[in-house]
Amino acid sequence: MPAAPPELEVLYRASVRVHQVVRDARSSPHRADVVAMGASGSPTEQLDRLAEAEILRVLDAEGVDWDLLSEEAGRVSRGGRRTLVVDPIDGSHNALRDQPFYAVCLALGSGSLAGIDLGLVRDLHHGTTWWGVRGGGAFRDGRPIATRPWNARAETVFVNLGSNASDRSVRLAGKARRVRSLGCASQEILMVAQGSADAYLFENQAEARNLRATDIAAAYRILLEAGGGLSDAQGRSLDDFPLQVERRTSVFAWGDPAFGRAAEAGYL
Repeated sequence: MPAAPPELEVLYRASVRVHQVVRDARSSPHRADVVAMGASGSPTEQLDRLAEAEILRVLDAEGVDWDLLSEEAGRVSRGGRRTLVVDPIDGSHNALRDQPFYAVCLALGSGSLAGIDLGLVRDLHHGTTWWGVRGGGAFRDGRPIATRPWNARAETVFVNLGSNASDRSVRLAGKARRVRSLGCASQEILMVAQGSADAYLFENQAEARNLRATDIAAAYRILLEAGGGLSDAQGRSLDDFPLQVERRTSVFAWGDPAFGRAAEAGYL
């Protein structure tokens, strides 16, 4: 494995600290308390606030000047030329209900998704850590990962379902040989990146219920380094999707480019 850049080491240390904070808070009766409305318009639970505050403490302790973009605090200017895009807890509902699929997502870059240079996602239940560096590959706990070839007769897809899901999501669930849903967008994208699944689709009927850059930035870089790709549900590239909490998008993540081309041709 190539030597990790120092920026990635900072992200890793931040993820470890968040893991410790979340673990310590598991027994708190107040972890689900809503303490504010986040910059994205969603409620901020105490658990999210604790994780975000810990990330800011690590950045101060490490002496880095990166700006922060978080689902909870919005954009925090710290004088830097690059931005750390953060979802303190992706899968908050899972975390608050003791379902083991939630993670901290950290991505460093600027401008848009295409400007993300490195991403790290840490599973806050099991401690598994994925990361990817532009031009440097993708890894799970230090071992290289890669996507797998698409076999339409034996595919496994992750699809966000439920009462808000789009007709397209329901159609894909009906086509695929096997369907899964975790409720944690980053980990579902990473199942594609590591070859455990062929694709992931998240599309709700209302655009306001779709995903933000904070949900996907870290997993986006890891997936690309593993050989996959990411578009919206219509097959349009998300490379220019801005690093903002106000914008939302549907997401289609694929491992094999053939699946990506099939999506563009109307497979979905």
